[in-house]
Amino acid sequence: MLSEITKERAMSVKRVALAYSGGLDTSAIVPWLVEHYQCEVVAVVGDVGQGAGELEGVAENAKRSGAVECRIVDLRREFLEDYVFPMVMAGAVYEGRYLLGTSIARPVLAKAQVEAALASGADALAHGCTGKGNDQVRFESAYAALAPRLRVIAPWREWSLRSREELLNYLAAKKVPVAVSATKIYSRDRNMWHISHEGGGLEDPWNAPPEDVWMLTKSVERAPEAAAEVMVSFVKGRPRRLNGEALPPEALVERLNALAGEHGVGRVDIVENRLVGMKSRGCYETPGGTVVAEALRGLEELVYDRETLHERERLGLKFAELVYDGRWFTPAREALSACVEAMASRLTGEVVVRLHKGRAWAVKRRSEQSLFSESFATFGRDEVYDQRHAEGFIRLFSLPSRIAALKRGGGA
Repeated sequence: MLSEITKERAMSVKRVALAYSGGLDTSAIVPWLVEHYQCEVVAVVGDVGQGAGELEGVAENAKRSGAVECRIVDLRREFLEDYVFPMVMAGAVYEGRYLLGTSIARPVLAKAQVEAALASGADALAHGCTGKGNDQVRFESAYAALAPRLRVIAPWREWSLRSREELLNYLAAKKVPVAVSATKIYSRDRNMWHISHEGGGLEDPWNAPPEDVWMLTKSVERAPEAAAEVMVSFVKGRPRRLNGEALPPEALVERLNALAGEHGVGRVDIVENRLVGMKSRGCYETPGGTVVAEALRGLEELVYDRETLHERERLGLKFAELVYDGRWFTPAREALSACVEAMASRLTGEVVVRLHKGRAWAVKRRSEQSLFSESFATFGRDEVYDQRHAEGFIRLFSLPSRIAALKRGGGA
């Protein structure tokens, strides 16, 4: 049942643009919106690389559910170029381990949904996020920044349906076919950058993840005994070549996913702090992304001076929070991105990453922008560095400590 306030709002809604995936929740939301809001529904599907299996037949399913239209938008290149790569350049990693695969997809999906809503004359936006998760904040914060005049409908905060069984029964009553069962072990979210796994036995943090959780990566036991190496070439911080071959972003990441996944690279099992206040346990697979991030860190070590590198590290922590919290379309994120782009303007070069038994680490680095000088850093004989100069530097560098010690001893 809808509240009286919601009923009044429903009367003014004519057309709703729904962020649609074709899964159980959004399949139920379409007929629910039609029934309770007596409106037209435009299903908006953002292709961020979730795979052909998830997109096959999605338009037909949306229309069978009651949507008047289904718009499928290819966002793969925009997703990587304008969202993922800038995030990696910032060194954004949430709570030290999560490469933000789900979080970073939300702003590009919300933006595409808003654009479809405006183009189709919709007066409201809807999503299938639950009232317990982070995604409701991410989507609705993006809506607020991009289309504040459009109404927002969040069925999970309004309807009385509370379980998969109830959703399936509702769809059966509406005669809407859906290819899912009542016993779904894990909740998953997939895009080009990663796949996440939650729910089921993972809700107990004392349970180790069973092998059937993982989909993109081999176990360490099944990974090849011999290591493999890949060379990633960057131009101004963005990966452009793999083993010398120029590739578009989506092809490069897809190929790296396969290569790194074969060696078990990119698994993370983390109990994280959700924005909404609770802790949650998630298992994430980011094989290609782990390689790109490791390679870029290796290039930074070669190119950035100490102050720039340390500032980027501080900036990365804040950038990760902004992405995780759904604050992409904010002046703060835009300002940090401008700083990141300026820093990364010198990050052009090649890095070789070794893959072996779940690990990825940089083993070779080269760049015309390199600040490394073998003639200065060598432990052998050199003609460019006068070691006697270090004495004066050390005396000045340690001067505050010297003064403090003298004062404690009464000598100053």
